[in-house]
Amino acid sequence: MSSQNFDRRDFLKTAAGVGATLGVASNLFGAKAASKGASRTLGANDKINLGMIGQGGRGVYLSRQFTKYADENNGACKIVAVCDVYEKRKRKAAELYKCDGYLDYREVIARPDVDAVVIATPDHWHAKIALEAMDAGKDVYCEKPMTHTIEEAKQLSATVKETKRVLQVGSQTTSADQWWKAKKAIADGMIGQMLTSQGSYHRNSVEGEWNYPIDAGAGPDGKGENYLDWKTWLGPAPKRPYDADRYFRFRKYWDYSGGIATDLFFHVVAPLNICWPEPQFPSRVSAFGGIYVFKDEREVPDTFNLMADFPKGNSLILSSSMANSEHIPGLIRGHLGTVIMVDDGKFEGRTDHITVIPERIVDDAYKAKFGNEKVVIPVDQKDAMQAHVGNFLSCMRSREKPVLDVDTALHAQVTISMSVQSYREGRVLYWDDKTMKVVAKAPKA
Repeated sequence: MSSQNFDRRDFLKTAAGVGATLGVASNLFGAKAASKGASRTLGANDKINLGMIGQGGRGVYLSRQFTKYADENNGACKIVAVCDVYEKRKRKAAELYKCDGYLDYREVIARPDVDAVVIATPDHWHAKIALEAMDAGKDVYCEKPMTHTIEEAKQLSATVKETKRVLQVGSQTTSADQWWKAKKAIADGMIGQMLTSQGSYHRNSVEGEWNYPIDAGAGPDGKGENYLDWKTWLGPAPKRPYDADRYFRFRKYWDYSGGIATDLFFHVVAPLNICWPEPQFPSRVSAFGGIYVFKDEREVPDTFNLMADFPKGNSLILSSSMANSEHIPGLIRGHLGTVIMVDDGKFEGRTDHITVIPERIVDDAYKAKFGNEKVVIPVDQKDAMQAHVGNFLSCMRSREKPVLDVDTALHAQVTISMSVQSYREGRVLYWDDKTMKVVAKAPKA
């Protein structure tokens, strides 16, 4: 996987030239430069204006979720602009939300009335849009995975600190209560020294995963609502002729996605980093699998397994297949006990409890504090998606760190991106904590 060094300042320096190629007014970039770092102070009752960037399946869903939150919370936010490179999607969203629609995301970022952008584009665009938005004084809700590469994730972390913007990563399951209850149980000493975390994400579909419907008339030569700005959509990815499968089914291709690892394992690794005493970078990562069933145009595997070790003396084991739907329980093993966060293994599902099972070896001090029988701890039954949206909007007002902040997401992204690289290169990879880079050999202590 490419680890291209992604410098937002270099991008902004050349943006005017690129803008001319894309047909964007040159004064757009002057407007953005002038607004760098500027943002209004939001009061408790101020309506937050949102720009929705990307109106494919996920973008449509997020638009509905933010609108639902507004409807149930005194109009807390409002969609004032939508964007998509596909005219049909852009026009439909603009009509639905009675707002302005754009083919180019930079016109959304340039609007002074936009307080935050919601990014639901393919993965390879997340970093560019988020970096520009923060430079323009906007807060960011960015769909998972946070970025396409580790270098981009590091850039986002640095930029959040520099600009003091709020960035929430859209793995909504992290707002569910079970991870926080598990974190407390571990911190209280209920499982002792942490040894191994395990999880899974399994699905099965007769169509083959990510084989979304294709609009036959869409493309760069399409007329009217069939027009699709393919050149802009490719963006930082390698240039190639229009390919409808790559556009509508982008998660099947390495140029735009990491497949299972980035689309699904983010929902597992991010909450685990919340459960753990603190987020962790791995010391080494390996991944295995292959295209065993869905032998179509896809490049990414339909079955993928990840193993990682961490320097504090614990390991991670994840399994996934797009051709079998049976999960394994989501749990964390310790020397003194095991905490099970998801009995059915569905990290995005709801549960009303977590369970702690002590080991037989626990001593009298442990028994006096926790007992030596299975303990069932209730968890809140809230709507994690609505809680995640609400947390983001609340943090925009308070300027506090959101649930899935940039640094927790960075730790998850490193493990996930290393697994993709390990699979593609067929070797174990190591993380150098001093240089914050992936290396081929274990760094010297």
